[in-house]
Amino acid sequence: MKKTQYNVTFGGIGGQGIITASELLGWAALYDRYSVKKSEVHGMSQRGGSVESHVRFGKGVFSPLLGAGQADFLLCFHEDEHARLALFLKDDGVDLFEWLDKAQAMIDNPKMLNTALMGVLAAYLPIQQPSWDKAFETVFPEKIRRHNQDIFNKARQAAQTAMNPKKRGRDFKNEEMIYDLERND
Repeated sequence: MKKTQYNVTFGGIGGQGIITASELLGWAALYDRYSVKKSEVHGMSQRGGSVESHVRFGKGVFSPLLGAGQADFLLCFHEDEHARLALFLKDDGVDLFEWLDKAQAMIDNPKMLNTALMGVLAAYLPIQQPSWDKAFETVFPEKIRRHNQDIFNKARQAAQTAMNPKKRGRDFKNEEMIYDLERND
């Protein structure tokens, strides 16, 4: 059966770039011609409070809201938020929490954590590289765009290599994985 929708839950604390990360995914999916819906919750985020965002994309997405057990992917940016957000993940969903420490080790600036984790998430998604490039142009100012794209590509390659160890050493920047998802044409 073809997968027609992807549901992603992002979470962490204020200042970690959760909203920026969800914007990046939303724009990339839109540029790849998917229907996209996004919601976010950020209460006391300015003071390190909880922030979460949900992005749904695919064919025929009508609501931005995700309930418990509906996320295909969980991308948690802070360990203290993981237990709270885990309830959104489907039983067969992909929890990318194991990548938190690995992503932190890839970066020299904590503000780049969101970009590194987005690279990991991108390894699992059907969005083509030109759409990611256009999303980076939309979301990031030119001054910091190239560095963010480099971190994103490095993390995506690390995740793709971890998913398929036989491809070690290959350049994934221009190679796209084949997915079984209908696009909106």
